[in-house]
Amino acid sequence: MDHIATGAPQSTDSARVLSQRALNRALLSRQLLLQRAEMPVLDALGHLAGMQAQNPYPPYYGLWSRLADFQPEHLAERLLDRSAVRIVLMRGTIHLVTAQDCLRMRPLTQTVLERWLQGSVLKQLEGVDLSELEAAGRALVEEKPRTFSELGSRLGERWPGYSADALTGVIRCRLPLVQIPPRGVWGEGGLAVHTTAESWIGEPLAEDASLPALIIQYLTAFGPASVKDIQVWSGLTRIQAAVDQLRPYLRAYRDEAGQELFDVMEAELPDPDTPAPVRFLGEFDNMLLSYHDRSRIMNESIKPRVFTKNGIIRAAVLVDGFVKGIWSIEERKGIARLTVELFGPISETERLDMEEEGWRLLQFAAPDAEHHDLQLYLP
Repeated sequence: MDHIATGAPQSTDSARVLSQRALNRALLSRQLLLQRAEMPVLDALGHLAGMQAQNPYPPYYGLWSRLADFQPEHLAERLLDRSAVRIVLMRGTIHLVTAQDCLRMRPLTQTVLERWLQGSVLKQLEGVDLSELEAAGRALVEEKPRTFSELGSRLGERWPGYSADALTGVIRCRLPLVQIPPRGVWGEGGLAVHTTAESWIGEPLAEDASLPALIIQYLTAFGPASVKDIQVWSGLTRIQAAVDQLRPYLRAYRDEAGQELFDVMEAELPDPDTPAPVRFLGEFDNMLLSYHDRSRIMNESIKPRVFTKNGIIRAAVLVDGFVKGIWSIEERKGIARLTVELFGPISETERLDMEEEGWRLLQFAAPDAEHHDLQLYLP
């Protein structure tokens, strides 16, 4: 993420128009979904610019779909040895990232959290010295990791009469809080318990965090993409100047609607006719959350069936590279059942491929179940 191409600026190919299918295959390639990659977990997390992770298990499914021979312990071990962490970053949501990306990304996403803080939270804390509150919160979570409930209770003792949620909200936004294991470890439970990234990782946040470098990392994982796409992924605003700074070192395209798209110079675009295997994405997969224009991955007409009113982004099935359904796994009385609900017709070959991939998913998710069952609902 620190590296930006140097040397003489290179010309851009602004005249080339990329079809929806060309953008789809580019995305699948960058996201390691055309074929599973032989790549260590930390390398994958860095390449993907992190994975949204407010629920503990979806990143495991996301990595299983992307990496060859992935097993849950491959990620769990990285959380336990602190080389990967779960922390609020892009869009103000919890992401799973490498420890080093955490230190570089967190300063850049502070403005996203400040916008949230400036709303109703600060109105509830008139008269509170926020610097004093922040220092008190840091001392508490670095003394020992704490739940937000415990943190709010302790802060309330020092600032009686104020909302514990509002007091905790300031700490959540002002400090780089990581959720520590066993939260996020496959097969483990427990409440979300927090301490600072500096305390957990043992290093300070980066003082030279680079927005252009963050943009390069996004484009490597999601390009070609527009300025609006970058803003949707990051939650940041007013990034046009940073993109303009990078422009001589980026390749430029346009989509079929005429929108200007940017990409890293060295990235290759797959043939739009490249076959795309059936893939199962976990809940909240960043592929569905990182674009202003999602048409390269999902028809807008099906959004209400994937994006729920209560903020859940359902686990999705990709057929021929596009979202064509949703899935879930339920374990009960020794039976692990995978249920797939399709939104439209698929070919017989695609159905067989889906069933084959589904059985593999069941074996990954519930290897010790007495029985496995796959239920496929066609429209």
